[in-house]
Amino acid sequence: MDLSTEYLGFKLPHPFMPGASPFSEDLDAVRRLEDIGAAAIVLSSLFEEQLRSESLTATDALDSPKEQFAEALSYLPEPLEFSVGPQEYLARIQNIKKAVRIPVIASLNGTSLGGWLDYAKLMQQAGADALEINLYHVATDPKRSATDVENEQVQIVRELRQSLKIPLAVKLSPFYSSLPHFARRLEEAGANALVLFNRFYQPDIDIEQLDLLRALHLSDSSELLLRLRWLAILFGNLKARLAVTGGVHTTEDALKAVMAGASAVQLVSVLFRRGPAQLGALRQGLAQWLEEHEYESLNQAWGSMSPQRCPDPNIYSRANYMHILRNWQSSLKIS
Repeated sequence: MDLSTEYLGFKLPHPFMPGASPFSEDLDAVRRLEDIGAAAIVLSSLFEEQLRSESLTATDALDSPKEQFAEALSYLPEPLEFSVGPQEYLARIQNIKKAVRIPVIASLNGTSLGGWLDYAKLMQQAGADALEINLYHVATDPKRSATDVENEQVQIVRELRQSLKIPLAVKLSPFYSSLPHFARRLEEAGANALVLFNRFYQPDIDIEQLDLLRALHLSDSSELLLRLRWLAILFGNLKARLAVTGGVHTTEDALKAVMAGASAVQLVSVLFRRGPAQLGALRQGLAQWLEEHEYESLNQAWGSMSPQRCPDPNIYSRANYMHILRNWQSSLKIS
């Protein structure tokens, strides 16, 4: 079965790849993922805070007489801890490129230009085949409008595109008032692909200890529905390719994502739960389903359930909301 797809200008044998995660932090794990059949690999993200931390550390080393102000410095918060710093990240790109033959996609996570341009160029020089930027932004300032936030993010993409020769993907959250319009702006600024969607890790509250709790909750298949809707709506309205991340755990999940319009399927939670071998199992399952249903290639399924091709395009619109509520209300029996 022909499962080939195109993403970020690469002709891939199938759509499955590990998304940005700690898997890329171990060279043996990366080699294993390639052996299992990963079409590409997205590296864990280098965060904007890491770039700031490195700058502050360098300034501190040059300008701060620590031996004279040790007590005062003890009141300052400790720097954020990361598994690697920016220079180590660049070295990782080089080492992974030497170890595998599949496309290596570097990842940057932040909201402002800062040192992104310089480090994006360094990632390109280190051998990254493409760059995925994660526009992870929590708008907390009531003085900043949605337009201000979006303009800044579009400017990041525009300047990165002008500075880089390698393909550029943009990973988004679903929290935009007009996602199709914003997606079009990103494409016009130079994005070659969009990744739907980033997962926000929401803090919880400990009511006994009066503290905030941080916890990692892996995704499940229920999270795919939001992604399916926007994949389908964006498919055919952009030249940029679409990737899905979050919510793909089964062969059926992957098939739905492709039918909605995804060219690439990024896997993280399912690999943590079931191990890297699950990537190969999903690939095999997808091929088997297509053969059983007499498809000649994955391309036949691609976008087949988008509004442009599906039997009832209104299901992606407001009409579906009214239809569900009306049918649900009519099924209620009041005793």
